[in-house]
Amino acid sequence: MSAVQPDRYFCPASRPRPFAGTMRPGRAGRWGFSFSRRDFLRDAACGFGGIALAALAAREGMAANTDAAAEDLRGGLHHRARARHVIFLYMDGGPSQMDTFDPKPELQKRHGQPFAMKIERTQFDNNGSTLASPWEFAPHGQSGLPISALFPHLAKHADELLVVRSMTSQFSEHTSANYFLHTGLGFAGRPSIGAWVTYGLGSECENLPSYIVLNGGLTPPGGLDNFSSGFLPADFAASTLNSSPSPIANIRDPHPSSVGGTRDLLRALDAAAAEQLGNPDAIEAAIRNYELAFAMQAAVPELVDLAGESEVTRQAYGIDHPHPPTAIYARQCLLARRLVERGVRFIELTCPAVGHDRWDQHANLKKGHEDNALAVDQPIGALIEDLKQRGLLDQTLLVFAGEFGRTPFAQGSDGRDHNPFGFSVWLAGGGMAGGTTYGATDEFGYRAVENPLMMHDLHAMILYALGIDHRRLTFRFGGRDMRLTDVHGEIIPAWLA
Repeated sequence: MSAVQPDRYFCPASRPRPFAGTMRPGRAGRWGFSFSRRDFLRDAACGFGGIALAALAAREGMAANTDAAAEDLRGGLHHRARARHVIFLYMDGGPSQMDTFDPKPELQKRHGQPFAMKIERTQFDNNGSTLASPWEFAPHGQSGLPISALFPHLAKHADELLVVRSMTSQFSEHTSANYFLHTGLGFAGRPSIGAWVTYGLGSECENLPSYIVLNGGLTPPGGLDNFSSGFLPADFAASTLNSSPSPIANIRDPHPSSVGGTRDLLRALDAAAAEQLGNPDAIEAAIRNYELAFAMQAAVPELVDLAGESEVTRQAYGIDHPHPPTAIYARQCLLARRLVERGVRFIELTCPAVGHDRWDQHANLKKGHEDNALAVDQPIGALIEDLKQRGLLDQTLLVFAGEFGRTPFAQGSDGRDHNPFGFSVWLAGGGMAGGTTYGATDEFGYRAVENPLMMHDLHAMILYALGIDHRRLTFRFGGRDMRLTDVHGEIIPAWLA
């Protein structure tokens, strides 16, 4: 039997390398010598303590080997990592590109006139006339990047933003488009990008999950499958924290004296089950979850206690903002910075409820977008500034994206329908070329006409920033080597600083 080429697959650094035993394929698709897990659990003298020790050693090695300032990056990375962490600012519902980051003067000229281009079928087919943006754009920063008046705080950091104006989606309905954005496929059941990142890179943090979703109050269409581990092992799924001071129910054990005995009992039961069952992976995931849950009982209350943050910091984020959605999102953004400081790999923020719809203005565009922008603008601006001041922006990649954009013609009289044919996202930090734009839509902002991209390209670039070649991060499932980007995805050098 011929050996697989060593660079064909990426062996996640979150696990120890295989050791002596029989030749068999590993979970990442690589061939190597290893005992089966069942044999190991039966025969190894160190038992579960050995597993924990090996995991700790691997994680500590990964933390040492992914220093963004180091030239000699080891630990399985495919190339020099520009970032160690990702903060995904998910804008639920689809912000309007021509009202945020892609100014279109032609819309102002033709406002109220019949739309001049062929109209594709829309979600609700209630199409009106050409609709101008209610907000003015102005150049900001040394780069002169144009940003809508919706984002006065974010505009102060224009020179940090790479605005991609040519993103497209294959779906115009929220649920499928959300799955596509989060997992690379428009159907439930695939691992989310956060799960892929943590599967590939492991954890830098021993007492918090590697992949955390900060819940602002709105669950995306498609539900928790957007944050799933799919066919990856279960412990790579996201852990969800609420943005309140009590982020997890029952995080404080009411009977701390009984914890040790309970954990010992669970270990014994799990070991017995592992002896008897032919598929111990689920048991191993449960063991890891038990251990992590115990560690989180101390780590999470400390994480969410903002008493140590200065009043200047609290005011900058808007922790006590009179607009409740702003205060909620401010807490999420501040927690995101604290999670980065603690080594969490992938952090996603969901939107707060603003009293009506999320960024999905089928009517009343002006009121809806203003309320949503008010909720996120100041906290995101403060997050960028805070990361920069603490020397964390260079090693943290921020991604601001919704599942699609909006139409340049009205739905009814004062709304915009879904538009997957061309819309904007932005990235900051993590080695991205700030103060620049990439791609373009047509004169109305309807379709991407210059350098059109798909979500697979965005996913490929996120992985690239973390030191991973998206073509080599694979998992054997269903008889083939699966990857986040499937057979798609391109690296875009123009994005990089």
